[in-house]
Amino acid sequence: MVGERSLRRVHLEDKARDAAHLRRLNLERVLAAAMAHAEPFTRAELIEATGLSAPTVGSLSSHLIRAGLVTDLGAGPSRGGRRPSRMEFNARHGFVGAIDLGPTRTRLALADLRGEPLARRIVPTARDLDASELLGVLASELRAMMREADVPASRLLVVGAGAPGAVDPTSGTVVALAPNLAGWSQVPMSAILRQALGAPVVVDNDVNLAVMGEHWKGVARGHDTCAFLSFGTGVGAGIMIDGHLYHGQQFLAGEIGLMCMGPQYVKTDFGAHGCLETIVGLGALKQRWRPEHSDREEWFCDLFRAAASGDPEAAHVVDDLGTFVGMATANVCSVLDPSLVVLGGAVIAQGSGLVEQVRTVVGRIVPAPPPILPSSLDKDAPLWGSLLLAVTEARERVRQLLAAGRDDDGGGARDR
Repeated sequence: MVGERSLRRVHLEDKARDAAHLRRLNLERVLAAAMAHAEPFTRAELIEATGLSAPTVGSLSSHLIRAGLVTDLGAGPSRGGRRPSRMEFNARHGFVGAIDLGPTRTRLALADLRGEPLARRIVPTARDLDASELLGVLASELRAMMREADVPASRLLVVGAGAPGAVDPTSGTVVALAPNLAGWSQVPMSAILRQALGAPVVVDNDVNLAVMGEHWKGVARGHDTCAFLSFGTGVGAGIMIDGHLYHGQQFLAGEIGLMCMGPQYVKTDFGAHGCLETIVGLGALKQRWRPEHSDREEWFCDLFRAAASGDPEAAHVVDDLGTFVGMATANVCSVLDPSLVVLGGAVIAQGSGLVEQVRTVVGRIVPAPPPILPSSLDKDAPLWGSLLLAVTEARERVRQLLAAGRDDDGGGARDR
């Protein structure tokens, strides 16, 4: 008898665990459906989206309302019968931050869980500080933005951050020296910012984030296999394959600045910058065209104006620039076969007519070239990518903590 009672108790405990597990799975399913609705929705729409029964959806949606993740909007307009109850995902249950570290300016933003910006700021990048000091300054700027936007520190769920150079996204470490920031090698960017901000921080390469930004909010929407090629002080690419970023085995995918542009360059030591970057990077262009005038902030615009007016030296530099950028773009197209290539960076933004020249070169090399478009988000592309990175991570964090039963204190998805 004792043995039978013990077996019965074990059986009941197993059933209870199974029921609890099923409820957690269904709760995550209902929350995912709520998050996916950009507009208010009804219980009937949740039932259709999840395939769950009406009583189950009713119980779980009430649970999400109590947890503060869903807001009850009351009865909606009648369609001839009982007025349906309307709800919406509470995008302000938590907030995310974004930091796009640039060589001269850093962009910061705060947003809700839909990625809608609440505040934005551009600050000078203090290049005279070491990495830890600079990140501390940026964390202070983000905290100041939170105070101004009335965002409690306890509601900052995740921060997405971008940095130039090769980044290990699994650890949030800048693993290779960024050409625009001296001393930025093996910098634990995620750990430094997390300690300063008290929230998880996810980090990726700035051009990777640019392709994410364009895919989310820019010209690459609807293109799941695409590339963002950036030409500025540094040269790099962000590659998306089937809707996912491609980082490579050593997190060096997209380092097209290292691309060798001809046999005459094979035995040349270009150091960390590589071949392409030393040909089409802003520093190289300065040296090729009247370096004595390179201290003028407008030197790059001067170059294109001079080329347009018939200056043979300027025209030669611009023509070479378009040819090499076109060759690099063609090489990426030949390997990746994307449905779209986005061109960005200071060289593209300021180089009038350069995109059309690139299209011409690519058309001569690639049998079926994809559309080649300038970035529609321009300098904000990496910032939008940082926001998307943070929103994606924050939503997953909310789902995990909800499944763990840590959602009823009204404090959002935060570790205690």
